[in-house]
Amino acid sequence: MSTEREAADLLGELEDRTEPLKARDRLAIPPQEMPQQDPTLRRENIREVALGYTEEQALLEANRCLQCKNAPCVKGCPVAIDIPGFIRRIAERDYQGAVNIIKKTSLLPAVCGRVCPQEVQCQLTCTAGRSLKDAAKAVSVGRLERFVADWERQTGRSQIPEVAPETGRKVAVVGSGPAGLVVAADLRRAGHSVTIFEAFHKPGGVMVYGIPEFRLPKRIVQKEIDTLTAMGVEIRTDYVVGKSRRLTDLLEKDGFDAVFIGSGAGLPRFLGIPGENLVGVFSANEYLTRANLMRAYDRGRSETPIYVSGRVAVLGGGNVAMDSARMALRLGAEEVSVIYRRTEKEMPARMEEVARAKEEGIRMSFLQNAKRFLGDERGRVQAVECLRYRLGEPDDSGRRRPIPIPGSEFTVEVDTVVVAVGNDSNPLIPRTTEGLDVNPKGNIIVNEKGETSLKRVYAGGDIVLGSATVILAMGQGRRAAASINALLVE
Repeated sequence: MSTEREAADLLGELEDRTEPLKARDRLAIPPQEMPQQDPTLRRENIREVALGYTEEQALLEANRCLQCKNAPCVKGCPVAIDIPGFIRRIAERDYQGAVNIIKKTSLLPAVCGRVCPQEVQCQLTCTAGRSLKDAAKAVSVGRLERFVADWERQTGRSQIPEVAPETGRKVAVVGSGPAGLVVAADLRRAGHSVTIFEAFHKPGGVMVYGIPEFRLPKRIVQKEIDTLTAMGVEIRTDYVVGKSRRLTDLLEKDGFDAVFIGSGAGLPRFLGIPGENLVGVFSANEYLTRANLMRAYDRGRSETPIYVSGRVAVLGGGNVAMDSARMALRLGAEEVSVIYRRTEKEMPARMEEVARAKEEGIRMSFLQNAKRFLGDERGRVQAVECLRYRLGEPDDSGRRRPIPIPGSEFTVEVDTVVVAVGNDSNPLIPRTTEGLDVNPKGNIIVNEKGETSLKRVYAGGDIVLGSATVILAMGQGRRAAASINALLVE
C-alpha cells in the first residue's frame, strides 16, 4: 500500500526511466489499496466508504498490468470488456480513451467498478496475481474502472450515446435494474422506441432499493438513468406489469413488438421457523428498501419510519447480510451481530465487505443459526434461540455442508432481526401470463438467446438467474438486446 505522497514519488521514479518497464518491474510495483473513510467515522454517516484512487495511485496500479496477450481477465468478465486495452489507456493518461473502451460493452462502469465482485471474475485469473502467488495482488480492475468512470463524470465529459434513425418499432422493458437498463440503452441506440415499466416510484432496481448509499451513491445511478431519458427512453414508474397491465396486453393491445422481462428476484425468502411474525423481524428486502429507496436514515426528512433498534441480529452471509448489518449501525443500533451457519471461508459476501463490516465493529457469529425467535408479551422479538453447527462434506454449492449439533441451543438477546438468506423470483408475471415457462424455483426459463417460451418475449437478470451480480445481469441484458434487435430488423 502507498500513501498519496509515496505513490507520487514512486510514479515519478517510473516516469523518469528511459527504458520500458519489463514484467519484473511491473510485478515489483506495490498494489494500491483503496483509500477509505476511517471506520469510527463512517459508521456514523451514510457517505460512501471507499473514496477512490488518486490519479497517482491509478497510474501506478495501471502500470502493474502485464498486458498479457492471452488476456485471461477478459475471459473472466461476463461482458468481455477489453481490460488490458482500457488499463493501457490509463497508463498513458488517456482517461477518455479508457472510458470509451469500457463503454463499448458496459453501460455502467461507475456502478460495476464499485459493486461487482471482480475478485472472483476478471481478477481471479490475473497473471500478476498468479505470478506473485497471491490472488490479492491481482491488478485491481474494478478500482481502475471506477477511477476513469468517476473522472468522466466529475470533469463533465459524459456524452449522450448516438441514437440511430427511428425504426418505428416499439419495445417494452419490464424493470429498471441493471438488465433492463442495458436492454433499453442497446435497443434505443439501434433506433427503436423503448418504454421501461418500473414497479417502484423510482427507477434503478436493486441498485437503488437494495445497495446502500455508502457502497453505491444514488447520484451515480441517477446519472445513468438521466442518460437514458436524454436518449429518448420513456420510463413509467408505479407501474406493476401483471397487475397494472398483463404482459400479453403489452404485445396484443399496446402495440409493442417485443417485451423484455428484467423484474429481478425481489421476493424475500424466510426461514420458516417459529416467531418470524413477531414485531421487529424484517426481511432484508423491506429493511434495505426503507433505508435506501425511502431514505429512512434521514430521520427528519425520510419518506418512511424505521424501526428503532438497540441490538440487531442479521441472519445470512452474503452481501445483502453485510449491507443490512452495516446499515443497522448507521441507523443507530448499539450492537450488531451477523449470524451465519458456516465459517467465514464459506461466506458468499465479498471479502472486502466482510472486512469493512468487522472494522466498523460488527460481530461475526459463525457455525450457528436461528432455530426460533422469542417474543415478549407485546409480541415484539426479544431473543433468538440459536443452534450450533459443524461442517460436513461439500454440498452442491461446493461449500462444506452445515450440520446442526443436537442439544447445543443457546439464546441471544435482541430487539431486531433482519433475515438476509436470499430471494426468490416474484411469481406475479408468471402467474398472470399463460404459457410462460418457469423452473421449480420460479425463475423464467430462457434459451441461449434470452428467448422465453413465448414469442417476442425475452428475459434476463435475476428473474432468470436468481440472485446474481450486476455485471451478470448486464451480460444477460446485452445478449437479449442483440436477439431482440435481430428480430426487429428482419
